[in-house]
Amino acid sequence: MPTLGTALTPEQLSKGSCWTLNVDVQGYARSHGSGLATQACAGRGFRVLADPPASAHRVKTALLEDGYPCWMDIDDLKGQAIARTNWRPRLLDAESIQKRLPFVIRWLKDAAQIPNHYLWGGTIGPDLDCSGLVQTAFASQSLWLPRDAYQQERFCSPVAVRPGNDQLLRPGDLLFFGTAQRCTHVAIHLGQGRYMHSSGQEHGRNGIGIDSIHPSDQHPVACHYRSELRGAGRVTRCHDGSTLP
Repeated sequence: MPTLGTALTPEQLSKGSCWTLNVDVQGYARSHGSGLATQACAGRGFRVLADPPASAHRVKTALLEDGYPCWMDIDDLKGQAIARTNWRPRLLDAESIQKRLPFVIRWLKDAAQIPNHYLWGGTIGPDLDCSGLVQTAFASQSLWLPRDAYQQERFCSPVAVRPGNDQLLRPGDLLFFGTAQRCTHVAIHLGQGRYMHSSGQEHGRNGIGIDSIHPSDQHPVACHYRSELRGAGRVTRCHDGSTLP
């Protein structure tokens, strides 16, 4: 293993080694191609999952804070990360999490004021995808959630909701949308059935916007997602950094 605090060189990318990024880095879905899976901002950590072949251009990694696997370009990492120990999560209780939610929502509203577009895989901003917006908003208050919408749905404590009925929802709860088989979209409840989310071009606003689960909101985006409302969840724990299926 490399000595703690040393700068990364390709030869040191050994299986199990852990690193802290000094710069923002793209996390790709595959060992080749341009498809994003996620992004990692400066200060985040990653663990090498497998020794890369000598001729490899990318290395398979898992981000420490959410366990999310992705491929990183070795050229992007040269001299741009330092060796570290593994990450120890800060696991807060439900009451402590609840106290931080107003600041999560404040971060959301500030993010919406910056020009942005929907970006599949985006977690750094200003361009974000739906689950990237949720994860990054919570991470701004040191509350780590899983990366993808379906993982966030499984992670939360269920809260009953249906179109037009927000009686059990609190600000900071998550709303989940998709098909009967799978969650494909996530938003953060602001209050009174209104939610903020990052949505794409086909059925959304191509960026961060506010919609409602109430039938009185007849905007086409609100109508589309209301028809796909699956349920809601409350964040009552912090992710421990394990890799989720």
